[in-house]
Amino acid sequence: MIIIGEKINGSIPAVADAIARRDADFIKARARMQEEAGATFIDCCASVPEAQEVETLKWMIDCIQEVTDLPISVDSPSARVLSEAWKFCKRPGLFNSVSGEGDKMDVIFPIMAENKGWQCIALCSDDTGIPKNAADRLKVFDKIMAKAKEYGIAPNRLHIDPLVEMLCTSENGIETNVEVISTVRKQYPTIHITAAVSNISFNLPVRKMINLGFTVLAMNAGLDSAILDPTNRDMMGVIFATEALLGLDDYCMEYIGAYREGLFGPKKD
Repeated sequence: MIIIGEKINGSIPAVADAIARRDADFIKARARMQEEAGATFIDCCASVPEAQEVETLKWMIDCIQEVTDLPISVDSPSARVLSEAWKFCKRPGLFNSVSGEGDKMDVIFPIMAENKGWQCIALCSDDTGIPKNAADRLKVFDKIMAKAKEYGIAPNRLHIDPLVEMLCTSENGIETNVEVISTVRKQYPTIHITAAVSNISFNLPVRKMINLGFTVLAMNAGLDSAILDPTNRDMMGVIFATEALLGLDDYCMEYIGAYREGLFGPKKD
């Protein structure tokens, strides 16, 4: 599983406070802790007014890169901010994100065409918002893939996000997500499929139970990438266990190795 660590995001009050105070030690500590917990990418989201966003992301990216060599997921709703902020990264990372909305793909995909190591999260939404059903989300997906082909971007450089919404307001549970994930996986075996796992449990008690259950079901459908808190040891244990149960971990070697490294299970002294 590709783990996109979510703990450096200005929408989190403690992170917003650290950004406002330019508390570099706080940002660095969160980067280190996510690397130690097994993250693949470190997400970096400023959540400040767009006029301040590029400068703020530069400061955040510089802080992260002082303490880890993990690639960065540069996170902004603005494609034009992303088109500037990626330049501060020392190594190829992940654009988070594009969608079928406006000209976002036409801003980011040319950059990816010239910089082959970069990957991108692509949301199954467009100018109409988030489609209500799987069929319409898959229509957006088809447009994304057509645009990617136009720019020569291979499927394995994309992380398709089926858009996880709150379970408590959903009419069909996760049926829509499972249909989108399984269809995308069947059509493009090498593509990545991602999700912001915690979105599923908003406004529900004991959210971690919903998150854990959703992760297992989504992985069974084909999810191989997730935006989550890698320091959540229960979640990491469930991910390694599910990969083993799905036959994605020969002889359970990854599961055993992660346990020995202390990524889940009882904390070792």
